[in-house]
Amino acid sequence: MAKDPNSPGCRTISGLLQRIGDKWSVLVVETLGSGSKRFNELRREIPSVSQRMLTLTLRNLERDGLVERTVTPTIPPRVDYELTKLGRSLQGPICGLVRWSMDNVGAIHAAREQYDAEHSQSEAA
Repeated sequence: MAKDPNSPGCRTISGLLQRIGDKWSVLVVETLGSGSKRFNELRREIPSVSQRMLTLTLRNLERDGLVERTVTPTIPPRVDYELTKLGRSLQGPICGLVRWSMDNVGAIHAAREQYDAEHSQSEAA
């Protein structure tokens, strides 16, 4: 039975999938899977993410209850991020998706090349 895409439940699920499915959230959850990290540790382990994007991603993951932010009152303050129980429960599906991606990247590239070749010929005609 098809669900109404405008129903509140579908909109909620859609928003959640957008959040947990974006590349930065996936990489942050995967990186925090090995344990608590400070902001700059995350930046080093995910070098392609900008400081602003990492900040926004961490805030959103914290808001969704997937990441916990702990501030230790030292000088300067120490801030650590770690997965919550809910965030750890997301690790399995994300790691599975990452494994699937790595296992199938060659096939996907080949499919793209074939598609592009077929469509560039038909567009030229």
